[in-house]
Amino acid sequence: MTSEEEASKKKPFKLLGILDVQNIPCARESILQGAAGSLVAGFGYFLATSRVRRSFDVGMIGFTLTTLVSWFHCRYNNAKLRIQQRLIQDGLQNKVVYEGTGLDPSQKPSRGSSGSS
Repeated sequence: MTSEEEASKKKPFKLLGILDVQNIPCARESILQGAAGSLVAGFGYFLATSRVRRSFDVGMIGFTLTTLVSWFHCRYNNAKLRIQQRLIQDGLQNKVVYEGTGLDPSQKPSRGSSGSS
């Protein structure tokens, strides 16, 4: 493999020169869903009214709305997933720390071993 081939494989794909589609979560899916939404909205409006220029405008609005809605939905789900993973990791760390001690939440305290006599 030459250095040019290696450089071309590592070079990220940037949309409009600013949005790194490969490394930003949800970017690729939301752009693709926006493209599909624009086609559906624009073509549907064209079939209903036969207005070419207005159907292009409706397609652009469809692209923008579909992209934004899918972007925020995906990012919200990713944030929820990260919070759940963080809670699980904290719980596992606490389990390891407190395992075998009196503070272990998985062990039920026995009734006969209470401190009062």
